[in-house]
Amino acid sequence: MVTMPKTAMIYSPIYLQHNPGLHHPESPNRLKAIINGVEKAGLLKIKNCVMVDPRKATLEEIEAVHDSSYIKMIKKICEHSGGAVDSDTILSSKSYEAAVLAAGGMLGACESILSGKFSNAFAFVRPPGHHVGFDGRALGASSQGFCVFNNVAIAAINLMKKHGLKRIMILDIDAHHGNGTQEIFNRTPNVLYVSIHQDGKTLYPGTGFIDEIGEGEGEGSKVNIPLPPFSGDDIHLKVINQIVVPIAKDFKPEIILISAGFDAHHMDPVASLRLSSFEYIKTFEITLSLASNLCSGKLAATLEGGYSLETLSKLVPAIIGKMAGIFIPITDKQPASPPDVIKQADEVINQVKNTLSPYWKTWT
Repeated sequence: MVTMPKTAMIYSPIYLQHNPGLHHPESPNRLKAIINGVEKAGLLKIKNCVMVDPRKATLEEIEAVHDSSYIKMIKKICEHSGGAVDSDTILSSKSYEAAVLAAGGMLGACESILSGKFSNAFAFVRPPGHHVGFDGRALGASSQGFCVFNNVAIAAINLMKKHGLKRIMILDIDAHHGNGTQEIFNRTPNVLYVSIHQDGKTLYPGTGFIDEIGEGEGEGSKVNIPLPPFSGDDIHLKVINQIVVPIAKDFKPEIILISAGFDAHHMDPVASLRLSSFEYIKTFEITLSLASNLCSGKLAATLEGGYSLETLSKLVPAIIGKMAGIFIPITDKQPASPPDVIKQADEVINQVKNTLSPYWKTWT
């Protein structure tokens, strides 16, 4: 008898109380759409899908990543009824509480996997985190890009410091480069950070170029694949198969963490990539297979961007189904990548391989 994977979905209504204001893209409606989709798909009635309350991250766990003065600044703004950290990142009175739970949501997701309670997990958290570095804006970016605490980085540091893991892979599939995550782990060889994103010359935060491969001991463990605008499924799948899979097999992670942004979808209003829902599901399918073969299935995803409510309501439940071994049907268009974009993307893939070949035996 085949044992079905047990999947945790981490969520709290407190996440909805982080309110950047009317018309802000990072709206509470994003999570409402996901939860409504999960309920509509019947996932809460399935034994191997479980909704789990997040725990709070401790101050010590957050300070392991972020400067204490930055944390105090965020808390103070919220205590004074909210306000702007920068032009993009707006806090309300409950944002600090939500952010502590967002960090704790991913921490708890990883802990529940390590304990064997769940095979994998998806943390439905907000505010998102991958643009935040040590003390806010990272790598010279113009803003924090809607983010407060770096949830995936806090989880990764905790896995290393408290649980003794030595090889953690972070796959970032948001349309925007995770400049904060890269800054935090730039000198850390224990964290393989792989980001597939729209070219920083055409999109915030203006980072994540091919030659950004890490520094010092971390050199070679940061992998950036900046795709030209209008890249579609065919290009993305080629990146997964030719770069992500070989490097993961070479690295042999003890757990895989996913910064799951859904703004590379063709319906998203913020970026200019053209992925379909099918490619997102395929990406999770391949990554789940990698986790199964390399680290006993240990995989945790955390929500980053994605601003099409219709897409979120249908795609995220289908991905949860894939994680739990349940088929949830979905329909979508598959826009083709223009020929000139395919040519540009092939050049990017070759440049990434050439740049990283000294560090990975898969290309030597």
